[in-house]
Amino acid sequence: MTTTLYRGGVVHSAADPFAEALLVADGVITWIGADDTADGLAHRADRVIDLDGALVAPGFVDAHVHTLETGLALHGVDLSASAGVHGLDDALAAIRRAVDARPAGDADDVLRAFGWDETTWPEHRAPTRAEVDAAARGARVYAARVDVHSAVVSSALAEAAGLARLDGWTDEGWVTGDAHHAARDAARDLSAARRTAVYRDVLEHAARRGVVAVHENSAPHIDTRAGLRELLDMTRDPASGLPLVVGYRGELCVTSDDARDLAADVPGLTGIGGDLDVDGSIGSRTAALRHPYADLGGDLAPGAGGPDGRGLLYLRAEQVANHLSAVTAAGLQGGFHVIGDRAMDEFLLGLRVAGETSGNGPIRAARHRVEHAPMVDASALATLLLFGVHLSVQPAFDATWGGRDGMYATRLGATRIDGMNAFADLAAAGVPLAFGSDAPVTPVDPWGAVRACLEHADTDQRISARAAFRAHTRGGWRLAGLDGTGAGEIRVGAPAHLAVWRAEHLAVQGGKARTSSWSTDARSGTPLLPALGADEPAPECLQTVRDGVVLHDTF
Repeated sequence: MTTTLYRGGVVHSAADPFAEALLVADGVITWIGADDTADGLAHRADRVIDLDGALVAPGFVDAHVHTLETGLALHGVDLSASAGVHGLDDALAAIRRAVDARPAGDADDVLRAFGWDETTWPEHRAPTRAEVDAAARGARVYAARVDVHSAVVSSALAEAAGLARLDGWTDEGWVTGDAHHAARDAARDLSAARRTAVYRDVLEHAARRGVVAVHENSAPHIDTRAGLRELLDMTRDPASGLPLVVGYRGELCVTSDDARDLAADVPGLTGIGGDLDVDGSIGSRTAALRHPYADLGGDLAPGAGGPDGRGLLYLRAEQVANHLSAVTAAGLQGGFHVIGDRAMDEFLLGLRVAGETSGNGPIRAARHRVEHAPMVDASALATLLLFGVHLSVQPAFDATWGGRDGMYATRLGATRIDGMNAFADLAAAGVPLAFGSDAPVTPVDPWGAVRACLEHADTDQRISARAAFRAHTRGGWRLAGLDGTGAGEIRVGAPAHLAVWRAEHLAVQGGKARTSSWSTDARSGTPLLPALGADEPAPECLQTVRDGVVLHDTF
């Protein structure tokens, strides 16, 4: 048995809000308490870590990740504003530089680019195929919009993948639906060794950000079943030194035999859902809305916004109902990607039909999940509660696209964005929440997600740092049905899924040096968290631990 003693810091523990030290033995927290008491334990520990005032907290769980696509984005051409791409010319220049800089041996590979968002550009339009062709100089190029629900491709890629004969193709090279799925397939054509390296890169990247587990949202248009099996196998044992992958597969089931066959083919599968898309995304105008998009017309590609301008429904209530009944009968968790209000209506209709078919009790006990759900009105909230649906949501979406000047307002109009990403309403009603990034759509940045909840564009929908932190830690374990293990908490007997953070700094306030940025008054007995205001430096992850195994270490 190996033991590690952490001492001289701040421990985020509801069991002992004043704790300064803890002991981990063989992957389990065996003691928490005061630093002076730790003196008697130091000689028994294999390793003693002097925290020097750092915070020990439950490790984060990212409840919505696409590992392969995140890896491709990390190694691809960054077309986001954070990379200095602020307009169409910048994006095309970045593609041109990447083509010119490629080693000769990579010249035949697809050039992958991610993250462009035309709503922030002065041109307010996507690149065209002709423009990409001019920059690409004959290369096969896949340039995904920031939401990864549409892309612009070069002629060389379109021809090689046969995109022009598929639904969702436009002559401008903008692809959605089936054409986009085929373009994605071409872009992720990797050798087995390269794919494994990409997986490992992403998981190590997450560990450096204090993440101890991720929910992989796999689907045929995102990655293969073999890829999901590999992710589950390579992270099943904590000794792998990687965060745990909780596996979801978005394949539609009609019968319970379909669900059981899929579960048998992917051992360790937690649920059949995730990126099982009822609709698309607001940014790509493929989210299914009750009313037309507000910004149709102009230079948009033909068919933008769907045939009636209200986006696209990829699944109907009957399919939702059959899937939920089938997965429930197989003893698994189901779930769907739902963005628009019309898509939520369709999902809820299917949910109610599944309740009539399988019984409300079994449906509720299955703890089915919905991804994203930015448009939940009072009626939808009541139905979600009735059937015990859990939500996997992304606070960074509001930080990135919310507000009166954001993409949501551009696409929907200023009056229709009220109540979007209603975290406060959902939390107050008791809807179970877990937070994630939807990487590569937004970065793996857990503290950024917590901050987004504090700075929600709609002040009525802000929640406390404590509630947000809990949703991004314990909430992720609960969503996966693993909350009974004590994961997501620091208490005796709980597994040691931890992250250690440096959030102290010196700042002059009122003539005095402030040496600690912990946000909560210790006298209240509430576990402490870093301050996350705009003027605060981001917390630095010093160590990440899963089941007592160190995944990332700076000590």
